[in-house]
Amino acid sequence: MARLRTCSLTWAALIILLLPGSLEECGHISVSAPIVHLGDPITASCIIKQNCSHLDLEPQILWRLGAELQPGGRQQRLSDGSQQSTITLPHLNHTRAFLSCCLNWGNSLQILDQVELRAGYPPAVPRNLSCLMNLTTSSLICQWEPGPETHLPTSFTLKSFKSRGNCQTQGDSIMDCVPEDGQSHCSIPRRHLLLYQNMGIWVQAENALGTSMSPQLCLEPMDVVKLEPPMLRTMDPSPEAAPPQAGCLQLCWEPWQPALHINQKCELRHKPQSGEASWALVGPLPLEALRYELCGLLPATAYTLQIRCIRWPLPGHWSNWSPSLELRTTERAPAVRLNTWWRQRQLDPRTVQLFWKPVPLEEDSGQIQGYVVSWRPSGQAGAILPLCNTTELSCTFPLPSEAQEVALVAYNSAGTSCPTPVVFSESRGPALTRLHAMARDPHSLWVGWEPPSPWPRGYVIEWGLSPPSTSNSNKTWRMEQNGSATGFLLQENIRPFQLYEITVTPLYQDAMGPSQHVYAYSQEMAPRHAPELHLKHIGKTWAQLEWVPEPPELGKSPLTHYTIFWTNAQNQSFSTILNASSRGFVLHGLEPASLYHIHLMAASQAGATNGTVLTLMTLIPEGSELHILLGLFGLLLLLSCLCGTAWLCCSPSRKNPLWPSVPDPAHSSLGSWVPTIMEEEAFQLPGLGMPPITKLTVLEEDEKKPLPWESHNSSETCGLPTLVQTYVLQGDLRAASAQPQSQSSTSNQVLYGQLLGSPTSPGPGHYLRCDSTQPLLAGLTPSPKSYENLWFQASPLGTLVTPAPSQEDDCVFGPLLDFPLLQGIRVHGVEGLESF
Repeated sequence: MARLRTCSLTWAALIILLLPGSLEECGHISVSAPIVHLGDPITASCIIKQNCSHLDLEPQILWRLGAELQPGGRQQRLSDGSQQSTITLPHLNHTRAFLSCCLNWGNSLQILDQVELRAGYPPAVPRNLSCLMNLTTSSLICQWEPGPETHLPTSFTLKSFKSRGNCQTQGDSIMDCVPEDGQSHCSIPRRHLLLYQNMGIWVQAENALGTSMSPQLCLEPMDVVKLEPPMLRTMDPSPEAAPPQAGCLQLCWEPWQPALHINQKCELRHKPQSGEASWALVGPLPLEALRYELCGLLPATAYTLQIRCIRWPLPGHWSNWSPSLELRTTERAPAVRLNTWWRQRQLDPRTVQLFWKPVPLEEDSGQIQGYVVSWRPSGQAGAILPLCNTTELSCTFPLPSEAQEVALVAYNSAGTSCPTPVVFSESRGPALTRLHAMARDPHSLWVGWEPPSPWPRGYVIEWGLSPPSTSNSNKTWRMEQNGSATGFLLQENIRPFQLYEITVTPLYQDAMGPSQHVYAYSQEMAPRHAPELHLKHIGKTWAQLEWVPEPPELGKSPLTHYTIFWTNAQNQSFSTILNASSRGFVLHGLEPASLYHIHLMAASQAGATNGTVLTLMTLIPEGSELHILLGLFGLLLLLSCLCGTAWLCCSPSRKNPLWPSVPDPAHSSLGSWVPTIMEEEAFQLPGLGMPPITKLTVLEEDEKKPLPWESHNSSETCGLPTLVQTYVLQGDLRAASAQPQSQSSTSNQVLYGQLLGSPTSPGPGHYLRCDSTQPLLAGLTPSPKSYENLWFQASPLGTLVTPAPSQEDDCVFGPLLDFPLLQGIRVHGVEGLESF
């Protein structure tokens, strides 16, 4: 029965359904090409036959590429009643995919048919074809580069033919060589080869989209032969053979047996085992010789060696490098110069400490296994007495009394170096001057000096940690051969923050000068300690301090200054800076009975260091002093209160808010103050023969003397109070206003009112109140209205009408006395006022 496939969301979930026999071969897919170039279009059609009775009359055909539905199918009914759907995929970007023709069957998608589509590239031209003849396997091995991936099954075939010329004419064909899958090389067996006859060789690549061939290679199998490398080995020792020289190696090799009949040349390479040195190539080696002595190497050094060979003079390929051979060169006697320096012990002058340093004379100066100090006694020919044999760079030995010179040599298994004489001369040369040292960085020290005259032949410089120890094992030294040098940079065995003792000794011919010493820090630190503060005297508001300076330290710069810090109980800090020569200081301005914390800081160019903290308390004031202070405080408080009271009483701006300032008209003085009267303000009182009244002034009490015009008419006061005198300013208003103010007026003079009127004026009389802001007897009262002053009322004829005077009054001005402000005023020229 036909198989109907179920297409689900994933390809792994494909369910194959078996449908009845009537649906056999229900659908079929045909494509334009199953394999195309990657990215090319492809067209497919699906036909559903009419005999699919279980399907609908118009079934809808769907297309699916992999797991994705593809739109764009065009469906039509053919003449035979079958349904056809055609789809075109514009770009096939999958190297391998399945195209399916599907129908909706129930609740699932059924696959009627499917085809596999492939896409890729045609094969590229194989490159770098090369062949070599392997005599071990007796076969011609060729290899090539297949080129980029094609994404399609591609086969490679190595093709060849025999030719008697330059491969222009093809002879007998040789069986094709097909490599295994994924391989890019192939071997042609010896039975298909003619070793000394040309043959044409090429590689053909083929897949569904095309075929390509590599360029043809024309060669003779023996021209590309590749030999196997010889086998290196050491030479067997022979009593007749001379031992190898220092820095030389003797070796031999055994050729590859199948290539004994082939002429060849070889080359050797070597490198030291230690370090990362590159290979050094030696060759070509002699053809007939099977042994070789390799020289120019470092003595006592292990080397790695390899050899390879090639067919020569005929063409061929180099063999691979042989397995490595490891050999060690022989020793050579040390080729060094020994710089020496010696010192006598202070406790035992005949005990000598000898120091030396080897200086290589050549690059391969040989290894040193030890040193020997010896002495040849005079009178004993050939006798050499060893004084010291050591592997160190120094030696201490007792010097024989008659010995003035010893010899020092370095040795190893190959021999000894040239002897270096050491002469024990006396210190009788001139000393150098102005020796100084300074740190360049934490790991170096510069030491300088002025050369003596005459110049020495060299200098010995020693340095080590200070203070010096009994053993000088911690000393480092070197010799400066330049006698004109004025300094040297010490970089060996220098550590930061350490004090070093540096010694420089000039060397002369058969003599040496006295040693000079200097101390220096490689990196200076702050002072180690600060002086300790001591309290010498103390008072209620002061304290006297003193301290003892620390002794100067070797190699350190001197102090630059001191700083004293003190802090009170309220955590308020104070400080002051003192010179480095100061030995004491007095703190002033302290609070009595207060606690203070004080410390001293010592500073130099390298930093500062704080000393210990001194805590002190100032003295408490005595009882009498306390009483005096309290009394002074009370007196000051009393004076402050008095001054405040006087200020409040005397200041007008402060007195008024506390109580009202009520003026007394009977004790006022306005006599000398005449305000400016504008022309329109002058009024004439009708029926009066006197000038208009322009000003009313209340005089002070002390102005009791009668005025000049009042002395002859005192009876006209009408019984007014004797303490109050009247004053009427008569005359022209302009003349009166033009008069200057009297100098006797005070700031308390106040204008209270003006009486304006004229006997010739037809209008009513006026009483105008002043605009002064000074309060009256009982607060602010408004100016009286014209109807309130009955004696100023105007008659219908326009004249003033006043009530009849009372018989009880003593003065014709009885009605006027109803005004408190007018009780102290007397008016002259009342002859025409009887009508009032």
